[in-house]
Amino acid sequence: MKLDEMREKSVDELNKQIVDWKKDLFNYKLQLSTHKLENTALISKTKKLIAQAKTIIKEKEVQHA
Repeated sequence: MKLDEMREKSVDELNKQIVDWKKDLFNYKLQLSTHKLENTALISKTKKLIAQAKTIIKEKEVQHA
């Protein structure tokens, strides 16, 4: 998901997406520990998406405050 797409979503939608990404991240880490994860870049990409979404949520809170 790109930043423009994230900015179009509401805070609730972003929070739901963060929960989904955290579940994915947990699964990726589990697969990594069992040596079944082929693309280890997924972990860092997912962490980056979570951080970006949290930043956008914070920006929206500051705008509406």
